[in-house]
Amino acid sequence: MVISVAGPPAGRGVALFRNPVQIRDAAPDDATALLGLWGSGPLVGRTPEREAVAAPHEPSPQDGPVRDAESAIARVAADPDQRVLVATIDDQVAGAVQLSRGTFSPVHNESAVYVMHLQVAEEFRRHGVGHALMEATVTWAEEKDTSHVLAAAAVASRDANRFMARLGLAQVAVIRGTTTSALRSKLPVEPPAAARVGARTHRSVGAVLAQRRSMRRAQTRPS
Repeated sequence: MVISVAGPPAGRGVALFRNPVQIRDAAPDDATALLGLWGSGPLVGRTPEREAVAAPHEPSPQDGPVRDAESAIARVAADPDQRVLVATIDDQVAGAVQLSRGTFSPVHNESAVYVMHLQVAEEFRRHGVGHALMEATVTWAEEKDTSHVLAAAAVASRDANRFMARLGLAQVAVIRGTTTSALRSKLPVEPPAAARVGARTHRSVGAVLAQRRSMRRAQTRPS
């Protein structure tokens, strides 16, 4: 499904485009464009000239990330509770957003649409791309009879946070992240029995505390 959304009139110093914003689901063919939009590691700093130098049979550093992105896009497309929406202007990828649907909280039956990685390319900003993506988001939430929309924006991006605030999205949480190995380095090497979720053979918290009390009493007894 493709949705057309007319952007706001261009102001002074803003480029004009022939066609309105088009919103559609991402396809594997969008992998390279999305890597460029969201950041791709090996793709950064590569130029068309460098690409032309490589022989046709020579493996490109882009191949791995592009294949991974194609696989991820196909996986999302097969999941009815996930979407990656792409905004295009004049057949160019102008922005994108990742959507997922889940429960509002562990103790509520209400569902929510989670908005992640909303990004608009620099050259297409101030053309209604962000609004078009959010319009498509709320339309999907309504189609799925979803009562809430929760969106994440980068802390350092003042524009993104202001944009979300203008749409009435209040700050309800702060998302923090790190690698698994970095988090492990800040925690005990061997997690306590109480932290080993799902292992039936481990003792309960009460049993562990009881053993510790018994050991302390034994240490304080006179020899």
